[in-house]
Amino acid sequence: MADTPRLELIGITKAYPGVIANNNVSLKIMPGEIHALLGENGAGKSTLVKFIYGVQKADAGRVLWEGQEVQIASPNAARKLGVGMVFQHFSLFDAMTVEENIALGISPELTKGDLSGRIREVSLQYGLPLDPSRYVHTLSVGERQRIEVVRCLLQDPRLLIMDEPTSVLTPQEVDELFKTLRRLSEEGVSILYISHKLEEIKSLCHTATIMRMGEVVAECTPENETARSMAEMMMGADLVSPERTGRKVDGAIKLELRDLNVVSTHQHGTDLKDINLTVRAGEVLGVAGIAGNGQRELMEVLTGEVSCENPTAVLVDGIAAGRMDPNERRAAGVGLVPEERLGHGAVPDMSLWENAFLSAATRMNLTKNGFIQVAASTEFAEKVVEEFRVKTPGVTHFATSLSGGNLQKFIVGREIMQGPGVIVVLQPTWGVDAGSAAAIRQALINMAAEGAAVLAVSQDLEELFEISDRIAVICEGRMSEARLAENVTVEEIGLLMAGIGLEGEPAHAG
Repeated sequence: MADTPRLELIGITKAYPGVIANNNVSLKIMPGEIHALLGENGAGKSTLVKFIYGVQKADAGRVLWEGQEVQIASPNAARKLGVGMVFQHFSLFDAMTVEENIALGISPELTKGDLSGRIREVSLQYGLPLDPSRYVHTLSVGERQRIEVVRCLLQDPRLLIMDEPTSVLTPQEVDELFKTLRRLSEEGVSILYISHKLEEIKSLCHTATIMRMGEVVAECTPENETARSMAEMMMGADLVSPERTGRKVDGAIKLELRDLNVVSTHQHGTDLKDINLTVRAGEVLGVAGIAGNGQRELMEVLTGEVSCENPTAVLVDGIAAGRMDPNERRAAGVGLVPEERLGHGAVPDMSLWENAFLSAATRMNLTKNGFIQVAASTEFAEKVVEEFRVKTPGVTHFATSLSGGNLQKFIVGREIMQGPGVIVVLQPTWGVDAGSAAAIRQALINMAAEGAAVLAVSQDLEELFEISDRIAVICEGRMSEARLAENVTVEEIGLLMAGIGLEGEPAHAG
């Protein structure tokens, strides 16, 4: 059995109107193997794993499970075989508890007895602590990701598919997860691992299959490659790293927070405490932090979704904006990219041009006498697609039809192309491939170079050091002093993220 693949795909083909997602794809995964599936956004990876998990049916091809041909007609059939999957986009109900969501996604036999106790045990064992009684709508994106991982691990899978599992985990949580995955591998569990973090692939995976434009184009041993070489195999071209001509921190203040105190509107949320912050024209200010330390509350204040008691707690170009709603903020020249793409950054079942209209109506003059200018809105969306190389058959397609990275490029591009004087982005390249991430980061750097003030909130320290002029840290609702990026180390930022050294420091980030 050791020489028989746990899973073998032969000639898998899947087409949608206007695009071939998978074209004659073949793949083998051995018992105990951690197998990476690499490719740019839109390369066909998600379609392939949805077929393996029974979510979608292929137009052609065969699947062998431990040498026997099988038909995987549904996720339930996949789970019975021993396939577990952690999706990139969460399949959770906000109005239900952690335990209720997990119970919905596992077999009825596993829900019997003390499910709550098993959830606590497994989540702590794997370094992904969860409170089974918490409601999902009170959780950060990082905590929601933990639910998906724990739900999968409760089922003792023989093949574990992980789609971007570390996107919103801290470095410490990633280390714990990798220990778990390596232990599972040693016990004979096969793992199909999808990630755009190529250094993770080098560290974790035994083998990698690389897809481009729906086809398998290469296989490699990650430990023998560099992150750049794998990225270039994915792209079929040289990787162009973001470039900047110099750091600027002395422009006019465009965005300022003054003694900002906000009580979180979320159960188990994080209150913002005495935050002072300035972002100047021509600079990128990066804000690092572990998920759940006030990033969501900070974004809600900056977008205008939560109003401040003191209108001068938020200043845009010196104008009191603390009580401005989101449309008034946009009219004042603020661009906004939230953390959650589907549902917050874009309406899933609306077309791309409609989603473009939703945020650009005011600044791009997309209404006339109260009516939507469909032609102008469509043209604007098409410019975003072209400028940011968004892979889509057309702007009449729903947002939910795009891969995660392509939707992120569209949302970021939609905001940038409105020419805001201030842009606030939360997790700008979460779940985005190397080429697309480089493009988004370069676009933010270019915005600053053209005189905009950029505030980038991210858990990705590599990203923040790449794009930021100054870096601050948010921890338990407090903001550290911002430091010049070249004068601070990753280790120092990591300690501040853990709350070490933040107490007693001036609560000022500008």
